Amino acid sequence: MPTSVQPALAHRFADRFPELSVAHDAAPTQHRTLLALNEPLAAELGLDPDWLRTDAGVRLLTGEAPGPHARPVAQGYAGHQFGGYSPVLGDGRALLLGELNRPSAREPSRADTGLTDLVDLHLKGSGRTPFSRPGSDGLAAVGPMLRELVIGEALHAIGVPTTRALAVAATGVTVQRDRPLPGAVLSRTAASHLRVGTFQYAAALAHQRSQQGDDASDLVARLVDESLRRHHPAADPGLDSPVSERARALLAAVVRSQAELVTRWMLIGFVHGVMNTDNMTISGESIDFGPCAFMEAFDPDAVFSSIDRAGRYAFGNQPAAAQWNLARFAETLLPLLAGTTEAAVEIAQDELAGFARHQSRAWLDGLRAKLGLGAAAAVDDAQVGGLADRLFPLLAEHGVDWTAFWANLADLAPGDDRPQVAVDADPFVPVPAALQTWYDEWASLGPDREAMRRANPRRIPRNRPLDAALTSAEAGDLADVERILAAVRDPFTPRADAPDLERPASPDAGPFVTYCGT
Repeated sequence: MPTSVQPALAHRFADRFPELSVAHDAAPTQHRTLLALNEPLAAELGLDPDWLRTDAGVRLLTGEAPGPHARPVAQGYAGHQFGGYSPVLGDGRALLLGELNRPSAREPSRADTGLTDLVDLHLKGSGRTPFSRPGSDGLAAVGPMLRELVIGEALHAIGVPTTRALAVAATGVTVQRDRPLPGAVLSRTAASHLRVGTFQYAAALAHQRSQQGDDASDLVARLVDESLRRHHPAADPGLDSPVSERARALLAAVVRSQAELVTRWMLIGFVHGVMNTDNMTISGESIDFGPCAFMEAFDPDAVFSSIDRAGRYAFGNQPAAAQWNLARFAETLLPLLAGTTEAAVEIAQDELAGFARHQSRAWLDGLRAKLGLGAAAAVDDAQVGGLADRLFPLLAEHGVDWTAFWANLADLAPGDDRPQVAVDADPFVPVPAALQTWYDEWASLGPDREAMRRANPRRIPRNRPLDAALTSAEAGDLADVERILAAVRDPFTPRADAPDLERPASPDAGPFVTYCGT
């Protein structure tokens, strides 16, 4: 049952990794107001929505009253940002309030739940911390924080592993960006906030301390233990196993989880926009939805982020970017993998090579589902891959909308004269005749339309409608954000209240640009 009293927050990370965190308190608000509460998530966490709406609940969600036993900390991490290494990043406008236990962990029948039931409660926009950059105010604005709520819920509903926002609260503080904006605090949940950048920071700190004669040799090993037990218990060889075996097991597990995550992004046309190493989780969850966007017209080179001027994190570059980040992760584990650098590098390369294998398997399985061929035993991987290889150039050449194409394909009968795809507006317009041959080949394989409808979302948080809704929310009108939120939580079934999320912008709308919101 939901708890109607303030939840008790654990402080496991703060206790186990004092080297990687700094105790800190959230900045006070001026006029706190709860703008959005994620009731489905609150129920999953065993929290009482009615209590969260009280002043005490909102003070928890802004970090002003996290509870008598809470120990909020700003977490330290490093990171490669667009390829350039920053040795100290950390939570410059964020705090880890502590960890919650899922309700299943509180069941009397479960004597030993391990660590997989722990959930981080984390703030964004809660003020400056010791990790804040010079000139940073440590704050966040209403629009970007509501955007994180919507994107996280959309990914979750489609089945993509992701961090999720529990709530967004207005602070009454004005945030100065290119213009004055109303301030807000996001309370976010995650399996944890351990990142590749966390390991980079720990490895550098351990090396620095060893140079000074201090022993910090177990710091990265402790992170390995924590990550295995909390996120990848199935891969854990056991606490009694050698550290080299545990480090290798973690590397293999993270490589696989990230290969599968990025593939899920690709299958739904999601472009993260800022795949720096500090934005890659050890758990395999999506995190940090700043300049992200959903691709409309299919384009492997699609870039939306205003800061990605060279297209490093373009749609089609995301698997390569993930592999690069994972190589940086492997570097932090080299001292644990083997007794010599040469042997450790060989082990790391072997495990990193698994990325392509896992990504290929996830991609082909995902395409099978999208094409409705999952149960077609007679259709082999080569046929699935060949269908995709012939389809994608046609979609790119004619600027066909990615989401609408798949949703509408699921509605077509094999006997139709020509597949039809909504590329701009109702009524549907036919795709180019060049696709007819491809359609005939696909239809002859007996696709399962109902399976396709379960695999291909009809609606996504399309860029321009969401932007317009966030602008209205900044002015105090949240009705459109609430409408979009309800629609993206139900992405597979027809509904009449969100036609703007099912079709792309008009061709004359021009390029869409996203910003990081900081």
